[in-house]
Amino acid sequence: MDVHIAAAALMRADGATLLVRKRGTSAFMQPGGKIDSGEAPLVALYRELAEELGLAPSDGNAAYIGRFEAPAANETGDTVIAELYLLETSADLSAQAEIEEIRWLSPSGDMPDDLAPLTRDVVLPAIWG
Repeated sequence: MDVHIAAAALMRADGATLLVRKRGTSAFMQPGGKIDSGEAPLVALYRELAEELGLAPSDGNAAYIGRFEAPAANETGDTVIAELYLLETSADLSAQAEIEEIRWLSPSGDMPDDLAPLTRDVVLPAIWG
């Protein structure tokens, strides 16, 4: 089954990107979530960012990167199809709702082994080259 999501590559000025881990899971991934029926991907993303991180980006801050697919991290056998947006932020963010933990990952740091396939194989290469 395909899981359609909107996800954010939230970036700080130093190039680090924010990753989240949902409660009851072990993989870190971009913030975002499932797109409701009839909902525009960017609307879904802004809703999810508000719920998960208390972030309220203004219109025009999100740059569309593209649509990407990878094995789903939390739904065995499923494929995640992500509409990915880049957003720069200097906001002080905290885990809310179903988010258990957040972490900033630097392009110059070691790659942890607890990254979701979409994050590891698609998003990080797309945003860091």
